Amino acid sequence: MKINVKWQLKDILMVGIVSVFFAVVYLGAVYLSIPLTTALTPLGLAPLGNEIIFGIWFMASTFAAYVLQKPGVAIVSEMLAALIEVLLGNMYGPIVFVSGFLQGLGAEIGFTIFRYKRYDWLSMSLSALGATVLSFGWGFVRSGFFDLAPSLLVVMFVIRLLSSLLFCTVGSKLFADGLNKAGVLRSYALGQKNILIEEE
Repeated sequence: MKINVKWQLKDILMVGIVSVFFAVVYLGAVYLSIPLTTALTPLGLAPLGNEIIFGIWFMASTFAAYVLQKPGVAIVSEMLAALIEVLLGNMYGPIVFVSGFLQGLGAEIGFTIFRYKRYDWLSMSLSALGATVLSFGWGFVRSGFFDLAPSLLVVMFVIRLLSSLLFCTVGSKLFADGLNKAGVLRSYALGQKNILIEEE
């Protein structure tokens, strides 16, 4: 199967729309993490406040990649969403753009492994794993994970991975499939596959 690597105007517009939408979602998740962290602080589990919902911050990459099914979509959409999030007033500032790059790169790996020929539960799950690993590694540089107990780090990683699988694999796929079923994505790769199946 030949991979379509050329971006059309409709692809650029879709990435833009997806990035703006998820930038707002990402910013909302930032403020949602505050009460979660506060609630867990008395238990000595404050670092888990972010981890529970961390997968939300990967959703733009897997959603856009699943819909457009082109190389580079995951990383571009995630970086753009991070940039827009910063412009909308993310309290962490421009450093979020670096996080977006690493998260998008990690998500891109899940599709690269299959040479961009598979866009399904497996490739999206590997994208979640890739985003989890790279973002967690970045945590050692940005958030001082070196100072945390190894046992806590293991728990944090597992929770982040589960969150990633829930939100950026299951959530993104079901969201895209729902839009596709409604006929919204018929002009994109995901919708085109369904049209071919119907014609057969």
